[in-house]
Amino acid sequence: MRKIYLSLVALLGASLILSGCERPSFQRDQSGFRGTAMVNVQNPRINADKAKLNELPPSTGPIPGDGPKAADVYKNVKVLGNLSQAQFTTFMVSMTSWVAPQDGCSYCHNVANFAEDAKYTKIVARRMIQMNQNINANWKDHVKETGVTCYTCHRGNNIPQNVWFKEVPQGISGPALGQRNGQNAPAASVAYSSLTNEPFSKYLLQSNPARIQGKEGLPNGNVHSLQETEHVYGLMMHFSKSLGVNCTYCHNSRSFADWSQSTPQRGLAWYAIQMVKDTNNTYMEPLSSTFPAHRLGGLGDVAKANCATCHQGVNKPLYGKSMLADYPYLAKQYSETPKVGTSLAAK
Repeated sequence: MRKIYLSLVALLGASLILSGCERPSFQRDQSGFRGTAMVNVQNPRINADKAKLNELPPSTGPIPGDGPKAADVYKNVKVLGNLSQAQFTTFMVSMTSWVAPQDGCSYCHNVANFAEDAKYTKIVARRMIQMNQNINANWKDHVKETGVTCYTCHRGNNIPQNVWFKEVPQGISGPALGQRNGQNAPAASVAYSSLTNEPFSKYLLQSNPARIQGKEGLPNGNVHSLQETEHVYGLMMHFSKSLGVNCTYCHNSRSFADWSQSTPQRGLAWYAIQMVKDTNNTYMEPLSSTFPAHRLGGLGDVAKANCATCHQGVNKPLYGKSMLADYPYLAKQYSETPKVGTSLAAK
């Protein structure tokens, strides 16, 4: 009788545990024709946590552009000097709350001499403002009119929580077996898969097409190597995890390779890859010598962007809410900002 009682208790406990794993029920939205498995699956509990992360920060609203210019009032203003003094100071306060709420102005400035360029963070901040302007002005094929600001990536952190460094090569169990190529070392960046956990150098820094799906069978069709396949699938897992979506958000599951059967989001994703490459190569990599050693990766490279840097788990950063109405000067490049070539033909 005691054994039966213990068995019932164990069964009840297991039922409670398993039922807890299934609550709340997943939401399933069909995004394609029946039979194509094009269904987006969402967990309401996880979505609730994402909603908190993607709330807009407080804003003072748009500030008038009339009055003395910042470059005439303050010393050593190399970026945004054409803003009014009110616009400039308001933006500095906002940027501080987005990037360094605990440190305040001293994170970038010597508060005894604000004009001084002694801190590397001030040099980086200038370049990041220019990066924002470049993205908003030249990459509308991806960011549309929503655009980005410092807050899109930083969310109150000195360094965005989702960045990446080049992988330090690690052997399997000795040089004879070669390098493990980032495999079997699960990381959040690739949804904890056993695929290579650093596909970013190949596709978000170097110019390599992330395509391995063929329309024809072997030997005339898909001739990509297993290593190439693992790299691309690692990147695709990163896309899925970063945006909180399934593969069918971009692809038609009956023919992954066929662009004509894919969703419009696949085109947006292609532009995203080109945009992130431009960001990493034009703005981040050149800053490697500016950052101190403790902010660099194992190979001496600076932190770089990937999809999670902006998206942070949702298909549209901040659920598609734009902050540019209050900071319109981040939406265009002024004469003081270097022109950056973004020809897609060169990507």
